[in-house]
Amino acid sequence: MARPRADDYDDKRKAILKTSAALFAEHGFDRASMNQIAQGCGVSKALLYHYYANKDALLFDIIRDHLDELNAAVEEASAPAAPGEARLEACVGALLDAYRDANAEHKIQINEMKRLPPEQQEELKERERQLVKVFAAALADAVPALGGGSELLKPVTMSLFGMVNWHYMWFREGGPVSREDYARIATRLILDGARSLAG
Repeated sequence: MARPRADDYDDKRKAILKTSAALFAEHGFDRASMNQIAQGCGVSKALLYHYYANKDALLFDIIRDHLDELNAAVEEASAPAAPGEARLEACVGALLDAYRDANAEHKIQINEMKRLPPEQQEELKERERQLVKVFAAALADAVPALGGGSELLKPVTMSLFGMVNWHYMWFREGGPVSREDYARIATRLILDGARSLAG
């Protein structure tokens, strides 16, 4: 008979993932050990292994959970009936807000995914593609010339992700630019640039 899960299983799992993400981001995936993770979580190594068999399993779940949270936030913000420009700004704002307190997870997604087996990388990349599709659709609505198979849609969409995905390198909470401000800035820059290119 299978051992029943404790009531706080999911809470403990999420705490383990959060601590692991911080350690992987600080020390690098290779240098962070299961011992360090257990100590950081305040649990025994045996209990840690009850949740995760190895660091690869931890890495996969960190990135998968992070991408699922990003997709959920953006899908909720994306109102299909809204004009493309408003929808795009809402999606950019939702993504930036979802990155709040997730710098470690975001850094790991960018730098460490390549360490996973190809089939796991593909599963995670499919989640990334889902995210890109939402932004590409909003961009094509806001700038109709980008639709209809335009070769510009992909580079413009990925340029937007370049602006947003690297904001953690310079952005500071409480600084002169808020997340809402930057959502407007990034949206305006990409739309003005796209309209200029398409025109």
